[in-house]
Amino acid sequence: MAVTGLLPQWLAAWYALTSAVAFALYGHDKRAARLGNWRTPERTLQLLAFAGGWPGALLGQSVFRHKHRKSAFQWVFALCVLANVSALAVLLRA
Repeated sequence: MAVTGLLPQWLAAWYALTSAVAFALYGHDKRAARLGNWRTPERTLQLLAFAGGWPGALLGQSVFRHKHRKSAFQWVFALCVLANVSALAVLLRA
């Protein structure tokens, strides 16, 4: 969408940044889970998805095989993605 001009460059950069952070946090959290170290709170992961990092979060769930089977987490994650995409649609229509 950024290439075609439908998505402003600053917004594309925001999605890229939040996605990169989300992807990194999923990797960090998976490693922490394996080592028994401090974990990233689920609320943080969900807020990042809501803020636009859901593409990176989806990739992180797949690559690290993390949080993809936890149905309660996935339900909230889906709502966060839906809310973000809906807000983006409203923003782009304005």
